This record gives sequence, structure tokens and C-alpha cells, in this order.
Amino acid sequence: MNGTNKKNSKNIKKALSVFAAMMLMGSMCACSTQNAAEAADQTTEQTSQEEQKEATYLTKEDITVNEEITNDGDGEHAIEVNGEEKEYSNIGVTKTGEADGDEADFYGENSAVYALEKGTLTIKDSLIETDGTHANAVFSYGEGTVVNIADSVIETSGNCSGGLMTTGGGTMNAQNLTISTSGNSSAAIRSDRGGGTVTVDGGKYTTSGKGSPVIYSTADITVNDSYMESTSAQGVVVEGKNSVTLNNDTLVADNNSKNSDKSDWYQAVMIYQSMSGDAAEGTSSFTANGSTITNKNGDVFFVNNTATEISLTDTAITNEDAEGLFLRAAAAGWGNEGSNGGKVNLTASKQTIDGGITVDEVSTLNMYLKDSSAFNGYINSDGQNGDVYVEIEDGSTWKITADSYVSGLTVSEGAAIDLNGHKLYVDGKEYTEGSASTGEAFEIASSDGQSSGMPGDGQAPPDGGNGGPGGQAPSGGNGGQPPEKPEGGKPGSN
Repeated sequence: MNGTNKKNSKNIKKALSVFAAMMLMGSMCACSTQNAAEAADQTTEQTSQEEQKEATYLTKEDITVNEEITNDGDGEHAIEVNGEEKEYSNIGVTKTGEADGDEADFYGENSAVYALEKGTLTIKDSLIETDGTHANAVFSYGEGTVVNIADSVIETSGNCSGGLMTTGGGTMNAQNLTISTSGNSSAAIRSDRGGGTVTVDGGKYTTSGKGSPVIYSTADITVNDSYMESTSAQGVVVEGKNSVTLNNDTLVADNNSKNSDKSDWYQAVMIYQSMSGDAAEGTSSFTANGSTITNKNGDVFFVNNTATEISLTDTAITNEDAEGLFLRAAAAGWGNEGSNGGKVNLTASKQTIDGGITVDEVSTLNMYLKDSSAFNGYINSDGQNGDVYVEIEDGSTWKITADSYVSGLTVSEGAAIDLNGHKLYVDGKEYTEGSASTGEAFEIASSDGQSSGMPGDGQAPPDGGNGGPGGQAPSGGNGGQPPEKPEGGKPGSN
């Protein structure tokens, strides 16, 4: 090689070295930028949820009332919109009076504000208060009926008196509300037979009564950017073929009282089928995106006597009960013995899961860890019971905190599973850390035992069901036929 070629060669090598260094620096900068962006996103989410907790929400003192509307008749309404379109603002609604049973829970009897027969009701900047048994505050009944309520305060104090109530396929749209309920079986956001569609944007929703979750769903319920807290019951209950979706919400649940003797466990989120005949059979769903869930007593999730899809994405979940589980799929007092377990598809994306999982002999779990999710916990530490399949996508991890037993496992070769000094058994065989495994998921579907209940069989729902003090009946939800409203309104209604 002559001198010129050597010089060119050195120059080329030098140029390549400089280029490589620039590429490395660019990569590092890109990585740093990406990490900074991710950290910023996480900080934004945390800040948003802290803001939800500390935010100043509407109070009664914030409402300017220009018109008072009152009703104290049993079974009557302060406002009724029947097949027409009406709008109210800056009103103060006060409702007392009593009602009982299906007429109130299914058809809206004795509710303060009532819309039916494809009516459209809009309420803004108002105060609604009820004090009576089965005195729901705002009720949307029937397909084609729409209630829009915004910037208002709702308080109920009687048993079976929800804040927002939707049945028979009605629609409820709520924005920036403050709702508090103190009676038994009085969810802030409720539905019942025939279900419907409920959308809540912003605001604060609290319950303190026995058997009063913030949300009792036998409908499709979506809550966005809101603060929710229960101090006696679950935070959320989903019954039958229905759904709850939380987007950027804060949920705090302290379930510490029982409205039924069907189960010994406490939990933040319960998904089940009561067998009362009011909730349609089928696969339910619970979805949380970018939210915060804090459980103060018992387990985070409890699934029994139904099939469900649980989807968690980038949601901060904290269980303050050191003895509580992350998920319990197990039989309880609903359904037919031997076929009344919980059947769960659990999908985690960009999600951290901390805590144990128990799947009993009549239950099934398919668990999917995706998009850099991390599971720090165990599954069935006492030995193999129900069918359990775990699938770990590349980039996701499982750090085992106690000996675990699963039926099937799919994981690529590598370090996705950290045994952490414990043992993992797959279909009875001990798993070797770092090895690949291929398994198959189990079918998740409602069984005959989960669809054979008949109305009136006396199996009470735990929160808001027939049989408890002030019990609210569960609902028919999606797929069920809405009940027909008896003809005629109540005398004395506006």
C-alpha cells in the first residue's frame, strides 16, 4: 500500500470513528430524551392524580339557586320529563318521601329528577338533595332517553338512594359533579335492570354507606378524570355482562362492611354474577388506563361466578393491606357449586402488578404481561388448583415472591422470569430459570352454572342488591331486555 492510500485509510478510519462516536452520542441523547419524556409523562400522571385528590370541587355554597323545586310525596318526582325536551339551570331540588322495591329501582319511582320515554333533560349549575328510602337523585329510564347534567352538586342520605341512576337502556352524561351518598346500598353512580350508557367527566364522587360502592355497574359506565372514594364498600362492582372503564381517575376504596353473607373477603373491585336474573349473562370487563387505585382492606380484585376481561394500562395500584391479594378468582355464595368460580383474562400493558394471586379449583386465569410490564408476586403458592396460564412478552418480567404453580407458561429464552430463590412449577414440572416455555391459554366463558339462576332465588348481591338493608337490585345490563315502564306518571310530578 503506498503512502497516499495509507493516509486515506487512516482518514477513513478516523472519519468512521468520529461518525460512530456521533451516532453513539445521538443514541445516548435519544435515549436520554426518551427517558426524560417517559419520566415527564409519569410525573404528569402523578401530578394529575394528586391534583384530583387535592382539587377544590364544587360544594353547595358554590351553587346559586334561583328557583326551588320540592316534592315530599311518596313515589312522586320533583321534576319529570316524559318524552319531551327540557332544560334547567340554577335550581335547588329537594325530595323526600318513600318508595320500595322494583318500581323505584327499575322504573324510577320516587326519584327527585326523572326522565323517560325518549325525553332529553339538561341540568346545569344546580343542587339536588334527597332524604328518603329509594329516593335516587337523577334517573334516566329507557332507550332513547338522555340526561345531561353538569356543574352541579348531588347529596342523598336515605337507603337505596343513588346519585346518578340509569336503567332500561337510558343514557346519562355527567360533567364536573360533586356527588356524596350516605345511605346503605346507595352507589354514587348506579345502574339497574336493562342497563344503559353512562359517561362521567370530572368531579368528585364519594360514598359512606354499607353496601355503597362508588360505581355499581349493570351498564356500560365510563369515568374520566375524576376522584372517587368509598369508605365502607367496594370502589367498583360490575355485575353480569357489563363494563366499567376508568381513564385517568383516582379510586380509593376501603371495603370494611358486609351487605351479604355470600363472601368472607373484602376487595376494591368486585366482578360477579348475582344470579338474581337482573344482569345479562356473558363476559364483563373492567378497564383502567393511566389511573390510580388504592385499596385499604382485603384484595384489589375479586372475581366470582362470572367471566371477565380485566385490562390494566399504566395504572398505579397500591394495596395497603399487607395480607390482601392482588387478585382472587374463586367461588363464593353465588351460582351453582362446582361451576361458580371466577374466569379471568388479565392483560397488563406498561403495568406494574404487586401482590399474590389465588385461583381456586373451579376458577381460571389467563395472564398476559405486555409492553414492559412487571409482575412482582406469586400465583397459587399453596399448590396447583384452578387452570392458570401465564404469557410473558419480551421486555416484560415476573419476579416470583413465593413458590408458584401454573398450568401453562409461554416465555422466550432469557431472563423474563426471576425465581428470586423460589420455585415455579408448570403443569407439575419445575421450571428452570432462563429457559423457554410454550403453553396454551384456556377458554374464558360463562358456564351453565353461571347462567342458570332465576329471579327471586334469594341470592343477594353484596352491594346494592336485594336482601340487604336498603338493597338495590342488580340490573340487566347489556344484552338483557329492558323492563317495560308501567303506563302513566305519578301525580304531583312537575
